[in-house]
Amino acid sequence: MTEGEHLQENRAVFLDRDGTLMEEMNFSADLSKVHAIAGAGASLAELRRDGWLKVMITNQSGIARGFFTVEEYEAVNAELFRQLGSGMDAVYFCPEDPQNATTRRKPGTGMLEEAKRDHQIAFEKSWFIGDKDTDILCGRTAGCKTILVLTGYGKKHQDCAPHFIAKDIVEAAQIVLATKM
Repeated sequence: MTEGEHLQENRAVFLDRDGTLMEEMNFSADLSKVHAIAGAGASLAELRRDGWLKVMITNQSGIARGFFTVEEYEAVNAELFRQLGSGMDAVYFCPEDPQNATTRRKPGTGMLEEAKRDHQIAFEKSWFIGDKDTDILCGRTAGCKTILVLTGYGKKHQDCAPHFIAKDIVEAAQIVLATKM
């Protein structure tokens, strides 16, 4: 890169998996329990058409706790992506147990920092959508706009100070598409 040249900074929508893109499974790897949130696939396709990177950021402590393996976690992702009709531009997961967590585990921003480095993402142009206070805190700490969805655990976390609250990922995507930053 020559002097004066700058990397293109991309805008991204960071997405939690369980309770946000799919129904909460409570530490299960049973593929018959994988159910994408209705309309999520079409909403993600709309975000892609509008130029947004889709980056899944998910805590998966069930791996450290022995509830499922990395391979089973990946099989759940594959089934979810099949139901959505597409995958993500990037996926970051943290298998750590909450008692032994590093900054990679949400609400830490480690996974977001990795995504920023790997995909030249500008946090101030990006969003974080999730169903828990840890998702909102992670996004806010990084400097993203945040949306709490009321699916999954969202109804229990409405007091976590998100920028917006949406019924589900479909409504959240509409907020992203309608908000100019």
